[in-house]
Amino acid sequence: MQEYYFELVVKVSSHYALFSDFLSDTLPVGFEEIDDGFIVRSEDSLDTIVWGLEQFSEALQKALGVTIELECTQKKLKSSDWVDNYQKSVEPIAIDKFYVHPTWNESNPDLINIIIDPALAFGTGHHPTTASCLKAISSYVKADDKVLDVGCGSGILGIAAMKLGAVVDACDTDPISVTNSILNAKLNSLEFSKIWEGSSALSLDKYNVIVANIVADVLTFIAKDLKKAMDENGILVLSGILNKYEPKVLSYYKDLEILQRIPQEEWVTLVLKKKEI
Repeated sequence: MQEYYFELVVKVSSHYALFSDFLSDTLPVGFEEIDDGFIVRSEDSLDTIVWGLEQFSEALQKALGVTIELECTQKKLKSSDWVDNYQKSVEPIAIDKFYVHPTWNESNPDLINIIIDPALAFGTGHHPTTASCLKAISSYVKADDKVLDVGCGSGILGIAAMKLGAVVDACDTDPISVTNSILNAKLNSLEFSKIWEGSSALSLDKYNVIVANIVADVLTFIAKDLKKAMDENGILVLSGILNKYEPKVLSYYKDLEILQRIPQEEWVTLVLKKKEI
């Protein structure tokens, strides 16, 4: 381990999901989500990431005609402080039937435990979209269901479905996320039925429940693929949607009906099913 590492705290005033996507596509390592931004850590200087974030923010403001406040603060810290500080920063969280905790915390005997190693993960249950998806999974996934986790990230949603007895496939366009999901599943003594790098269109199977926690624009692009993968009585859980983009997303799913709408802060998760003829 090097003597020092770099910590970059990124705070954004809006369009959190778009900045999250930018970091996911840019960084070779994971990052930590906080209430109003992100924390990135690396053994190398993060000056290039700061420059990229500034350029991305400027381009986004021009494209959308809005003002976005971006604050980047980079520090050089002693590596000896890293593990202790990081472990203190990640708290266990209870969400409906589930208790999500890192490897260094004890299990909860009264709930279904999900172990996630945040060092590997983009999702630990603390972000509103992940939490609301866990609520939907808690309500709609049954034993022996066939489930597809689209954009699996840390694997937390697929793992939750497996904990309820479902058979789970998963996919992500990011190879790091696929690796992270496999490793986190192993931490829980579980294994995905199938997992692949790429889109849901690569699967020809039909699913009882499909969960897609991505971003609004991507949900519109892949609407046909998701609906094609639903079985006749299937459930589709869409998340990663800022509430102001909800009408746009729903316009691509007009042939489905809303079973449940789960709002949390400025985000919304939609549970949909096919309309009865």
